[in-house]
Amino acid sequence: MHPFECDPPQGNDCERSPRILHILLVEDHDDTRGRMELFLRAHGHRARVAAGVQEALDLAATLGTRFDLLLSDLRLPDGNGWDLLRRLEQGGWRPQQAVAVSGWGSDTDVAKSKSAGFGTHLVKPITPQVLEAVLARVTEVICAKKGR
Repeated sequence: MHPFECDPPQGNDCERSPRILHILLVEDHDDTRGRMELFLRAHGHRARVAAGVQEALDLAATLGTRFDLLLSDLRLPDGNGWDLLRRLEQGGWRPQQAVAVSGWGSDTDVAKSKSAGFGTHLVKPITPQVLEAVLARVTEVICAKKGR
């Protein structure tokens, strides 16, 4: 069983997550991207997906809105997640929160993620429980900023 196969949440969605997040998921591995997208949608979030930097920038420009969360791999076929976050900011589309998801986990990589503006750096493979916890924390931070 793939780590992101799961049943949709049961019960009142507001008890699980007081806010539906608008997420930009950037992952170049097809299977991982598809399963993460299903996972996010199963938990009530709105996910837009891209396989690379340019596709993500095009999505942000086309939608003309800021995402609540950027959930991005770092190694991408046409660049990296650190540059993507900087370019989103330059375009006026910086998400409220950003989480790096990568196989790169050295102290230097984590420091570079923090310097680029990622609030969290997750090292693959990640479990559904870790992703749920991160999404809950991101939701709390966003709601606190909005005074909810």
